[in-house]
Amino acid sequence: MCKSPLHQCLHDLPKCEHHLHIEGSLSPSLLFRLAALNSVPLPDASIDPSFTSPQTLEDRYTRFTSLNDFLHYYFIGMSVLITSADFESLAYEYFTRAHADGALHAEIFFDPQAHTHRGVSYTTVVQGLSAAQKRAEKDFGLTSELILCFLRHMSETDADVHYQDAVSLGHFSDGTVAGIGLDSSEVGFPPEIFREVYASAKAAGIRRTAHAGEEGDSSYISRALDICQVERIDHGIRLVDNEVLLKRVAREKTLVTMCPLSNVRLRCVSKVEELPVRKFLDEGVRFSINSDDPAYFGGYILDNYCAVQEAFGLSLKEWRYIAEGAIEGSWCEEGRKKELLVKVQEWAEKYKVVA
Repeated sequence: MCKSPLHQCLHDLPKCEHHLHIEGSLSPSLLFRLAALNSVPLPDASIDPSFTSPQTLEDRYTRFTSLNDFLHYYFIGMSVLITSADFESLAYEYFTRAHADGALHAEIFFDPQAHTHRGVSYTTVVQGLSAAQKRAEKDFGLTSELILCFLRHMSETDADVHYQDAVSLGHFSDGTVAGIGLDSSEVGFPPEIFREVYASAKAAGIRRTAHAGEEGDSSYISRALDICQVERIDHGIRLVDNEVLLKRVAREKTLVTMCPLSNVRLRCVSKVEELPVRKFLDEGVRFSINSDDPAYFGGYILDNYCAVQEAFGLSLKEWRYIAEGAIEGSWCEEGRKKELLVKVQEWAEKYKVVA
């Protein structure tokens, strides 16, 4: 539970989430339920006791030693997702939780390669996610976008196959998918490996982001910007190691999607206080606060907001800056941005926040 006296203010603050892997919102309880429903065998509990029960698995998630340790469990978990109904259940469960945390807009990553390589079609994945999106907008007024992520430990050729699948189905042109991203193991897989597919997306006017500067150094960020010409940086905490680059990102209003609790769980930092939140605020960097893989990292979006508040003691004026920057950096339509900015203004008036 958030210990900050500003907890209610933070809860009520209109939020946009930009860094959420939908497969990473798979709760242990849903994982076990879908495994039973789809007759998917989980690892033998006598070999890995983590799989004794949902609770033991959740406990194991508190002890990740690295990004790759997390990814081991992440890919096991998604093996239970088989039908479009499974993906709909997964996404709707996330949207329900995000709505309860005060999120009004979410832009969620999905990893089609991780599913097609185990026999689940791209169409199955997107149909399920799209159905959940429609339900969430109808039930909660929560708007959302999908971002097709490429797994960087797989080849660019494979990434291009999946990109072309989405193009041929008209998913970028009709708005089913808002843009592309790049995730999975960072070190050893620099962004320029994927320069051609990113160049194709840019030429087609498709939005582009990439994970950079999480475990990799700041050069991963500059290469993502200069070679892949991304419009957004996911994680980006190593930005502070390069003052020139940091000032450029601030000047160009490039959105950085921070994930505080994830960075601690994966030992990128030892505590939230080590994250560059204050530096970003002082330098005028536009950033949002996100949950990354909340089922694995022990916190959804409000938990991350609270963790930042407890670590840095931000003012309501600073939270307004964060909220407005998150809206401006979103990939939703301009009309929706205006609606969300009005919501922030109403929040500011309620809590008497000066401009």
